[in-house]
Amino acid sequence: METVQSEKTPAVRSEQEQEYQILKLKREASFELTPVGQQLRQFSATQRIAAVYAKSGFIPDSYKYKNGQLVSEDVVLANCTIALDMATRMGANPLMVMQNLYIVHGQPAFSSKFLIACINSSKRFSPLRYEFKGEENTDDYACRVVAYEINDTKHKDPLAGDWISIGMAKSEGWMSKKGSKWLTMPSQMLRYRAAAFWQRTYCPEISMGLITSEEASDSYVPYEDLSETKQPGTDDTKMPNSISGLASLAAMQAASEGQAPSAQDAETAEDVVEVSADETQQQEDRPSLL
Repeated sequence: METVQSEKTPAVRSEQEQEYQILKLKREASFELTPVGQQLRQFSATQRIAAVYAKSGFIPDSYKYKNGQLVSEDVVLANCTIALDMATRMGANPLMVMQNLYIVHGQPAFSSKFLIACINSSKRFSPLRYEFKGEENTDDYACRVVAYEINDTKHKDPLAGDWISIGMAKSEGWMSKKGSKWLTMPSQMLRYRAAAFWQRTYCPEISMGLITSEEASDSYVPYEDLSETKQPGTDDTKMPNSISGLASLAAMQAASEGQAPSAQDAETAEDVVEVSADETQQQEDRPSLL
Protein backbone atom coordinates (compact mmCIF):
# COMPACT_ATOMS: atom_id res chain seq x y z
CA MET A 1 0.00 0.00 0.00
CA GLU A 2 2.80 2.41 0.83
CA THR A 3 4.53 1.51 -2.43
CA VAL A 4 1.47 2.41 -4.53
CA GLN A 5 1.04 5.72 -2.68
CA SER A 6 4.69 6.64 -3.19
CA GLU A 7 4.41 5.91 -6.90
CA LYS A 8 1.36 8.23 -7.30
CA THR A 9 2.81 11.09 -5.30
CA PRO A 10 5.13 12.55 -8.00
CA ALA A 11 2.34 12.54 -10.59
CA VAL A 12 -0.11 14.25 -8.25
CA ARG A 13 2.54 16.75 -7.23
CA SER A 14 3.36 17.59 -10.84
CA GLU A 15 -0.31 18.20 -11.63
CA GLN A 16 -0.62 20.49 -8.63
CA GLU A 17 2.49 22.41 -9.68
CA GLN A 18 1.09 22.85 -13.20
CA GLU A 19 -2.20 24.13 -11.84
CA TYR A 20 -0.34 26.49 -9.54
CA GLN A 21 1.78 27.83 -12.39
CA ILE A 22 -1.31 28.35 -14.55
CA LEU A 23 -3.08 30.23 -11.76
CA LYS A 24 0.05 32.30 -11.17
CA LEU A 25 0.30 33.25 -14.84
CA LYS A 26 -3.38 34.16 -14.97
CA ARG A 27 -3.04 36.29 -11.87
CA GLU A 28 0.03 38.08 -13.26
CA ALA A 29 -1.70 38.64 -16.61
CA SER A 30 -4.79 40.07 -14.94
CA PHE A 31 -2.64 42.29 -12.71
CA GLU A 32 -0.74 43.72 -15.69
CA LEU A 33 -4.06 44.88 -17.15
CA THR A 34 -4.81 46.99 -14.07
CA PRO A 35 -3.66 50.65 -13.91
CA VAL A 36 -1.11 49.79 -11.21
CA GLY A 37 0.27 46.90 -13.23
CA GLN A 38 0.62 49.02 -16.36
CA GLN A 39 2.39 51.72 -14.36
CA LEU A 40 4.85 49.22 -12.89
CA ARG A 41 5.50 47.76 -16.33
CA GLN A 42 6.13 51.22 -17.75
CA PHE A 43 8.42 52.07 -14.84
CA SER A 44 10.49 48.92 -15.44
CA ALA A 45 10.85 49.83 -19.10
CA THR A 46 11.85 53.37 -18.14
CA GLN A 47 14.54 52.02 -15.83
CA ARG A 48 16.01 49.86 -18.59
CA ILE A 49 16.19 52.86 -20.93
CA ALA A 50 17.62 55.05 -18.17
CA ALA A 51 20.38 52.50 -17.58
CA VAL A 52 21.62 53.13 -21.12
CA TYR A 53 21.73 56.91 -20.53
CA ALA A 54 23.47 56.40 -17.17
CA LYS A 55 26.33 54.54 -18.87
CA SER A 56 26.74 57.10 -21.65
CA GLY A 57 28.95 60.15 -21.58
CA PHE A 58 26.31 62.56 -22.88
CA ILE A 59 24.49 63.24 -19.60
CA PRO A 60 25.55 66.32 -17.57
CA ASP A 61 28.00 65.99 -14.70
CA SER A 62 25.28 67.04 -12.25
CA TYR A 63 23.81 63.56 -12.67
CA LYS A 64 27.10 61.91 -11.71
CA TYR A 65 28.54 64.27 -9.11
CA LYS A 66 27.26 65.89 -5.94
CA ASN A 67 29.30 68.54 -4.14
CA GLY A 68 32.27 67.60 -6.32
CA GLN A 69 32.16 63.92 -5.36
CA LEU A 70 31.24 61.01 -7.61
CA VAL A 71 27.93 59.41 -6.60
CA SER A 72 27.06 55.73 -6.82
CA GLU A 73 25.69 54.05 -9.93
CA ASP A 74 22.28 53.66 -8.27
CA VAL A 75 22.04 57.43 -7.75
CA VAL A 76 23.00 58.09 -11.38
CA LEU A 77 20.36 55.59 -12.52
CA ALA A 78 17.76 57.23 -10.29
CA ASN A 79 18.58 60.69 -11.67
CA CYS A 80 18.30 59.48 -15.24
CA THR A 81 15.03 57.65 -14.48
CA ILE A 82 13.43 60.80 -13.08
CA ALA A 83 14.61 62.92 -16.00
CA LEU A 84 13.36 60.32 -18.48
CA ASP A 85 9.96 60.21 -16.78
CA MET A 86 9.72 64.01 -17.00
CA ALA A 87 10.66 63.90 -20.69
CA THR A 88 7.95 61.31 -21.34
CA ARG A 89 5.29 63.41 -19.62
CA MET A 90 6.41 66.55 -21.47
CA GLY A 91 6.64 64.79 -24.82
CA ALA A 92 10.22 66.02 -25.27
CA ASN A 93 13.49 64.38 -26.18
CA PRO A 94 15.05 62.79 -23.05
CA LEU A 95 18.58 63.98 -23.82
CA MET A 96 17.30 67.52 -24.39
CA VAL A 97 15.57 67.48 -21.00
CA MET A 98 18.70 66.18 -19.27
CA GLN A 99 20.89 68.84 -20.85
CA ASN A 100 18.54 71.67 -19.82
CA LEU A 101 17.43 70.53 -16.35
CA TYR A 102 19.51 72.16 -13.63
CA ILE A 103 19.62 71.95 -9.86
CA VAL A 104 19.89 75.52 -8.54
CA HIS A 105 20.31 75.71 -4.74
CA GLY A 106 18.63 72.33 -4.39
CA GLN A 107 15.68 73.24 -6.63
CA PRO A 108 15.14 71.67 -10.09
CA ALA A 109 14.69 74.23 -12.86
CA PHE A 110 14.70 74.41 -16.66
CA SER A 111 16.71 76.83 -18.73
CA SER A 112 14.71 79.66 -20.30
CA LYS A 113 15.84 78.86 -23.83
CA PHE A 114 14.57 75.29 -23.41
CA LEU A 115 11.09 76.46 -22.37
CA ILE A 116 10.99 78.91 -25.27
CA ALA A 117 11.91 76.06 -27.64
CA CYS A 118 9.18 73.85 -26.12
CA ILE A 119 6.57 76.58 -26.64
CA ASN A 120 7.60 77.27 -30.22
CA SER A 121 7.59 73.55 -31.09
CA SER A 122 4.35 72.71 -29.28
CA LYS A 123 2.24 73.62 -32.34
CA ARG A 124 -0.28 75.23 -30.00
CA PHE A 125 0.89 78.82 -30.35
CA SER A 126 2.62 80.99 -32.87
CA PRO A 127 6.34 81.62 -32.28
CA LEU A 128 6.95 83.99 -29.38
CA ARG A 129 7.49 87.63 -30.30
CA TYR A 130 9.10 90.23 -28.03
CA GLU A 131 7.94 93.82 -27.71
CA PHE A 132 10.08 96.54 -26.10
CA LYS A 133 9.21 99.96 -24.76
CA GLY A 134 11.14 102.74 -23.05
CA GLU A 135 14.73 103.78 -23.52
CA GLU A 136 17.66 101.51 -22.88
CA ASN A 137 19.71 101.98 -19.72
CA THR A 138 16.66 103.36 -17.90
CA ASP A 139 14.27 101.83 -15.38
CA ASP A 140 11.41 102.19 -17.90
CA TYR A 141 13.08 99.88 -20.42
CA ALA A 142 10.71 96.89 -20.52
CA CYS A 143 9.84 93.82 -22.56
CA ARG A 144 6.80 91.59 -22.95
CA VAL A 145 5.94 88.48 -24.97
CA VAL A 146 3.09 88.31 -27.45
CA ALA A 147 1.83 85.20 -29.25
CA TYR A 148 -1.34 83.83 -30.81
CA GLU A 149 -3.14 80.53 -30.67
CA ILE A 150 -2.39 78.36 -33.65
CA ASN A 151 -6.02 78.53 -34.81
CA ASP A 152 -6.06 82.33 -34.68
CA THR A 153 -4.70 82.75 -38.19
CA LYS A 154 -5.93 86.37 -38.46
CA HIS A 155 -4.27 87.34 -35.17
CA LYS A 156 -7.42 88.85 -33.67
CA ASP A 157 -6.84 87.81 -30.04
CA PRO A 158 -3.23 88.39 -28.99
CA LEU A 159 -1.93 86.56 -25.94
CA ALA A 160 0.15 89.25 -24.27
CA GLY A 161 2.28 88.72 -21.21
CA ASP A 162 3.25 91.11 -18.44
CA TRP A 163 5.75 93.90 -18.96
CA ILE A 164 9.10 93.12 -17.33
CA SER A 165 11.14 96.26 -16.77
CA ILE A 166 14.57 97.14 -15.44
CA GLY A 167 12.83 98.93 -12.60
CA MET A 168 11.11 95.67 -11.64
CA ALA A 169 14.44 93.86 -11.74
CA LYS A 170 15.92 96.42 -9.37
CA SER A 171 12.93 96.35 -7.02
CA GLU A 172 12.94 92.55 -6.85
CA GLY A 173 16.68 92.47 -6.21
CA TRP A 174 17.52 90.54 -9.38
CA MET A 175 20.28 92.96 -10.37
CA SER A 176 21.95 92.96 -6.96
CA LYS A 177 22.81 89.26 -6.99
CA LYS A 178 26.47 88.31 -7.22
CA GLY A 179 27.41 87.54 -10.83
CA SER A 180 23.99 88.66 -12.10
CA LYS A 181 23.58 88.67 -15.88
CA TRP A 182 21.15 91.56 -15.55
CA LEU A 183 24.14 93.91 -15.37
CA THR A 184 25.90 92.60 -18.48
CA MET A 185 23.03 91.53 -20.77
CA PRO A 186 19.81 93.23 -19.62
CA SER A 187 17.96 92.91 -22.95
CA GLN A 188 18.44 89.15 -23.09
CA MET A 189 17.43 88.73 -19.45
CA LEU A 190 14.29 90.78 -20.12
CA ARG A 191 13.40 88.38 -22.93
CA TYR A 192 14.02 85.31 -20.76
CA ARG A 193 11.99 86.64 -17.83
CA ALA A 194 9.12 87.85 -20.02
CA ALA A 195 8.96 84.43 -21.70
CA ALA A 196 8.92 82.68 -18.31
CA PHE A 197 6.03 84.85 -17.11
CA TRP A 198 4.13 84.27 -20.35
CA GLN A 199 4.63 80.51 -20.15
CA ARG A 200 3.32 80.27 -16.58
CA THR A 201 0.26 82.28 -17.58
CA TYR A 202 -0.83 80.51 -20.76
CA CYS A 203 0.78 77.04 -20.67
CA PRO A 204 2.15 76.13 -17.22
CA GLU A 205 1.86 72.42 -18.02
CA ILE A 206 4.81 72.66 -20.41
CA SER A 207 7.28 73.20 -17.57
CA MET A 208 5.38 70.91 -15.16
CA GLY A 209 5.28 73.76 -12.66
CA LEU A 210 9.06 74.27 -12.53
CA ILE A 211 10.61 77.71 -12.71
CA THR A 212 13.56 78.68 -14.88
CA SER A 213 17.15 78.37 -13.72
CA GLU A 214 17.58 82.14 -14.07
CA GLU A 215 14.60 82.74 -11.77
CA ALA A 216 15.92 80.24 -9.23
CA SER A 217 19.25 82.07 -9.12
CA ASP A 218 17.62 85.50 -8.81
CA SER A 219 15.13 84.51 -6.11
CA TYR A 220 17.58 82.61 -3.90
CA VAL A 221 18.02 84.13 -0.45
CA PRO A 222 20.94 82.78 1.64
CA TYR A 223 19.98 81.28 4.98
CA GLU A 224 20.92 83.41 7.95
CA ASP A 225 21.22 81.74 11.33
CA LEU A 226 19.69 84.14 13.86
CA SER A 227 20.31 81.88 16.83
CA GLU A 228 23.88 83.20 17.16
CA THR A 229 22.87 86.87 17.00
CA LYS A 230 24.01 88.75 20.08
CA GLN A 231 21.19 90.43 21.95
CA PRO A 232 21.62 94.11 22.85
CA GLY A 233 22.37 94.72 26.51
CA THR A 234 23.36 91.12 27.23
CA ASP A 235 26.50 89.03 26.99
CA ASP A 236 24.61 85.97 25.79
CA THR A 237 25.16 85.20 22.12
CA LYS A 238 22.28 82.74 21.78
CA MET A 239 18.56 83.27 21.72
CA PRO A 240 16.63 81.72 24.62
CA ASN A 241 14.91 78.52 23.58
CA SER A 242 12.07 78.67 26.12
CA ILE A 243 9.30 81.04 27.13
CA SER A 244 10.73 81.47 30.61
CA GLY A 245 14.09 82.36 29.08
CA LEU A 246 12.45 85.06 26.95
CA ALA A 247 10.71 86.46 30.03
CA SER A 248 13.99 86.53 31.94
CA LEU A 249 15.75 88.21 29.01
CA ALA A 250 13.05 90.91 28.85
CA ALA A 251 13.43 91.57 32.58
CA MET A 252 17.22 91.81 32.24
CA GLN A 253 16.93 94.25 29.36
CA ALA A 254 14.47 96.42 31.34
CA ALA A 255 16.82 96.42 34.34
CA SER A 256 19.83 97.34 32.16
CA GLU A 257 17.87 100.29 30.76
CA GLY A 258 17.10 101.52 34.30
CA GLN A 259 13.40 100.71 34.11
CA ALA A 260 11.89 98.80 36.97
CA PRO A 261 9.43 96.16 35.78
CA SER A 262 5.85 97.07 36.55
CA ALA A 263 3.59 94.93 38.72
CA GLN A 264 1.69 93.81 35.63
CA ASP A 265 4.91 92.78 33.89
CA ALA A 266 6.09 90.90 36.97
CA GLU A 267 2.77 89.11 37.26
CA THR A 268 2.89 88.22 33.56
CA ALA A 269 6.45 86.92 33.87
CA GLU A 270 5.47 84.78 36.87
CA ASP A 271 2.52 83.35 34.92
CA VAL A 272 4.78 82.60 31.96
CA VAL A 273 7.36 80.86 34.13
CA GLU A 274 4.61 78.89 35.88
CA VAL A 275 3.11 77.80 32.55
CA SER A 276 6.57 76.86 31.29
CA ALA A 277 7.17 74.78 34.42
CA ASP A 278 3.84 73.00 33.96
CA GLU A 279 4.69 72.24 30.33
CA THR A 280 8.10 70.89 31.36
CA GLN A 281 6.50 68.65 33.98
CA GLN A 282 4.00 67.34 31.40
CA GLN A 283 6.79 66.55 28.99
CA GLU A 284 8.67 64.64 31.69
CA ASP A 285 5.53 62.64 32.56
CA ARG A 286 5.04 61.57 28.94
CA PRO A 287 6.33 58.07 28.07
CA SER A 288 9.47 58.04 25.99
CA LEU A 289 9.28 56.50 22.50
CA LEU A 290 12.99 55.67 22.38
